[in-house]
This record gives sequence, C-alpha cells and structure tokens, in this order.
Amino acid sequence: MLALELRAGRKEWTALAVLMLPVLLVAVDNTVLSFALPSISLAFSTTGTMLLWIIDIYPLVLAGLLVAMGSLGDRFGRRRMLMLGGAGFAALSAVAAFAPSAEMLLAARAGLGIFGSMLMPATLSLIRNIFTDRSQRRLAIAVWAAGFSAGAAVGPLVGGMLLEHFWWGSVFLLAVPVLAAMLVLVPLFVPESKDPNPGRVDVPGIVLSVLTMLPLVYAIKNLAHDGSLAKTAAAAGLGLLAGWLFTRRQLERPDPMLDVRLFRVRPFTGAVLVNLLAIFALVGFLYFVSQHLQLVLGLSPLDAGLVLLPGLAITIAAGFLVVRLVRRVPAHLVVAGALLLSAGAYSMVATAGQGAPAGTLMAAFALLGAGVGASETLSNDLVLASVPAAKAGAASAVSETAYEVGSVFGTALLGSILVSSYRTHIDLPAGLTPEQAAAAGETLGGAVNTAADLPAGTAEALLASAFHAFDSGVAVTAGIGAGLMLATSAWAYWSLRPQPRQAHSG
Repeated sequence: MLALELRAGRKEWTALAVLMLPVLLVAVDNTVLSFALPSISLAFSTTGTMLLWIIDIYPLVLAGLLVAMGSLGDRFGRRRMLMLGGAGFAALSAVAAFAPSAEMLLAARAGLGIFGSMLMPATLSLIRNIFTDRSQRRLAIAVWAAGFSAGAAVGPLVGGMLLEHFWWGSVFLLAVPVLAAMLVLVPLFVPESKDPNPGRVDVPGIVLSVLTMLPLVYAIKNLAHDGSLAKTAAAAGLGLLAGWLFTRRQLERPDPMLDVRLFRVRPFTGAVLVNLLAIFALVGFLYFVSQHLQLVLGLSPLDAGLVLLPGLAITIAAGFLVVRLVRRVPAHLVVAGALLLSAGAYSMVATAGQGAPAGTLMAAFALLGAGVGASETLSNDLVLASVPAAKAGAASAVSETAYEVGSVFGTALLGSILVSSYRTHIDLPAGLTPEQAAAAGETLGGAVNTAADLPAGTAEALLASAFHAFDSGVAVTAGIGAGLMLATSAWAYWSLRPQPRQAHSG
C-alpha cells in the first residue's frame, strides 16, 4: 500500500518535463559548440590550446563548483538554485554570442560554468525527491539521461542551420528562449525541496575543490603544448595536494560538503567512475569527429550533424531500453557490455585509416551512442540509489561532477594528444611566412584558413600534409580511447556486482 502512495502522478511527470528544459539546454550547448569549433578557429585564428580552453573552461568551472552548488541547494532550496542559475546563464549566453575576441568568449564560457553549476545538480536532486518509487525513479532518470542525448541530437541540426546562415555566436542565443520558458514554468510545476538538516557552508572546501580541478587540467594542457615537465609536475602536484586536503577536510567535518565516505561503497564508486569515463569517451569522440567531418571531408555543419544523427538517436533509445533490460539482466553485466560497444566504436575509428569516410564514422558513433546511453542511465541510477533522499543534492553533485570531469578530461586529454600529434606530424611546405607557418602548424583549422590565401600548388601540399597529420593523431587518440573503454568495462563488471549488504538501498 505504501508503494502505491509513493508512486508519482500527472503532476510529478509534468514537473519532470519542465526540468528537462535546462538539461536539454546544456546538452545542446555542448554539441553546438563542438560543431562551431571550425568557425571559431577561423574567426579568431586562435591557437589549438586556446581552442581547447574555450571548450574546457565551461565544464572545468562547472565541475569545480558542482559539489558546492549541490550542497547550497540542499541548504537553501534546489528550486531556488535552479532559478538563479537559469537567469544568470541566459544573461551570459548573450554575452558569449557577441564576444569580440577569443579571450572574451573564454571569459563568458567561464561565467556560464558558474551558473551552469547551479542548474544540473538541482535538476537531478529534484527528480530524486519527486520520484520516491524506485522503478519510477529509474524511468525518470532514463528520461533525464535521454535529455542530454536529445539535446545533443537537436544541437547539430539546429546549430548547423544557424552556422550556415549566421555567425558562430548565434548558437549561444539558443539558451535565451529555453531559459525564459523555464523561469516561467518552474515556479508553477516544480515543488521546492531542501535538506531538513543541512550542513554549514564550507568556503575552504569550495576553494579546495576548485584548486583540485584547475591545476590538473592545466597540467595536461601544458604537457601537450610545450612539454615543460617542471610546469606540468608543479601544476599536477598542486592539484593532487588540494584534492588530498579537500578529502581530509571532508572526513574531519561532522557535516561534510561531500560525504567522501560514500566512496567506500564499491558500487557507488564504480558507478561514479563509469559515469565519468563514458562521458569521457563521448566528448573526446565528438571533439575530433566534428573537425574531421567539416575540415577533412568538407561537409557543412548541417551535413556533419546529419551524419551523427543516427548515433544520437540510438543513444536516446538505449537509455530507455536498458530500463527494461536491467529487470532481467544484472546491471553489472549490462554496463560492462555497453562499455564494450564504446570500445568497439573507438577501434573502428583507429583502424579506419586516412580520410575515414562519413559512413564509417556514422557507424562508429552509433555503436558509441548505444554504449553511452545504456551505461549513463544505469550509473546515474546507482549513484542516487546509494543515498537517502535528504542527501540527494550531494549525491547528484557527485554524479554531475563525474559527468563534467569526464567532459573536461575527454577534450583535455584526448584533445591535447590530438593537438600534440598534429604538431609532430605536420610537414609545412616552403614559401610560408612565419605567421602562416605558425597558424598552419598549430591546428587543422589554422591550416585550412592559411591555405585559402596560398597559390594552388602550395595550398594543396599544405592541406594534404595537414589532413595526414590530423588523421594520424585521430588514429592514436582512438586507440587510446579503445583501450580505456576495455579497462572500464572490466572495472564495471567487478565493481557493480551486487554486494551482500549495501548502505542506503534507495
């Protein structure tokens, strides 16, 4: 009888639909930006490192603040944080759209990360409190996870049409009408919720969480850029030290901002890492495939989006199908199998050779989408099921932090390897000015831009070398991705197996 009383009705499902607006927005923004990279690179003649920072600064800042914002949402109200984040995100989206330089765009993206960190933990924690029945919550989380995929599916198409008719900044203006609708509908349909016994605001903990992330990503980027081991080691050391101090502080506090003791529960830790590495694979793949389709194969942004559309649709379908599948097949087997699909996708790209055709990339991304859709739905459900409802904000923050850390390192690590390999293999033809050589030797976009101002023979030689250098880097990057997904599959099989006794069965 109690289970019937706890089942959600029409009002709760309407609230879920409203909460999908910010989820769709974040997914659209991430995918649209990937497809706008060639336009941004050509518009600002930016370096490869700056291009990576423009992508990474948003999820980096967001990841550094997610735990703090999740904790603040538990204390002051999750709906209130959602509203504040939506208003700020809309305003800064307009700033990003009209940024006059790469540096201004970078700053706007950092600001978007601050307000974005208020949006995502609030949506997942509100879902955790609205849907108290386990089977309904799993379906609601599947909808939530599918929201990212749906946004990613719409992003390339809408973004492609905008980029063919307007300037690159138009993709950021997509956020304004979506968030305007959210700000009207959330107070009408979404109930407020908070932790009845919240902890104190931990300002030093917030600072330490940010100091953990920023130096680690900088270390990866610096190593790829100039190979300075001293700077890399110093940055990595600072990040690891901050992470250790953060963990120690949370263990010593009676009301920790992040209950790191949860990581002693093997399925919880396993689910968090699966979440992180699945997104790592997705974002890393999108980083290089969007450039290959547009710059190497010469497709328009819209046509490139259409190539990836089947895979994005499969990502959505897999998220829903896995809800039924897991009723009959243990979750650890489903997740491990899904990650094997992702490994197969990377293997296809690694062995495709130079100038991989669009059909091969379409098939590989469809395989990757099936793996990501299934593993993301189950890993998020397992994370939330490990904690009581009152701590949903903290658990949601952990899940979202894993998502955003995976997004950061997907581009930071795989992107940096690709940039480094490109610089190593590019063979510049004679006759280039120092400025042209610097631009062409930095990124594929720089080479394409430079070739447009060169004589036909020189331009042809430069583009041939640039395409070869880029695809050589893609092969190396994809090989690393395949190996990582194989290791993650083995980890999921071991860590997600049912335990005799688990804390907080959900």
